[in-house]
Amino acid sequence: MHPKLLRQKFHAGMFMGLRIIWPILSMLLGLMIAAGLLVGALEGWSIVDSVYFALVTGLTIGYGDFAPTMLMTRVLAIGIGVCGVICTALLAAVAVGALAAAFREEFPHPGAPRVEP
Repeated sequence: MHPKLLRQKFHAGMFMGLRIIWPILSMLLGLMIAAGLLVGALEGWSIVDSVYFALVTGLTIGYGDFAPTMLMTRVLAIGIGVCGVICTALLAAVAVGALAAAFREEFPHPGAPRVEP
């Protein structure tokens, strides 16, 4: 096994996978930021604090330094969290797919014919 070649194949697979899911990923990130700005406007936070809240909540870290107090903003915060979980799942799926493809190229199934580039 050649770690450098495996790493290159993984990075190429990641790049191709991200090119495919980028529209979905960017839409989810935009939705998270927009919901964070709405929460911030309703709660009276600054724009920077609102974006920070959206990203920290979306990454499911949730430090607790900003916490929504109204029912509507809490519901929006749950939506931000769900969008963050979906973003994380998409990135993990692309990474696993890229790694599996790199390993399949490096270590094909014993019964499969070897394809030379």
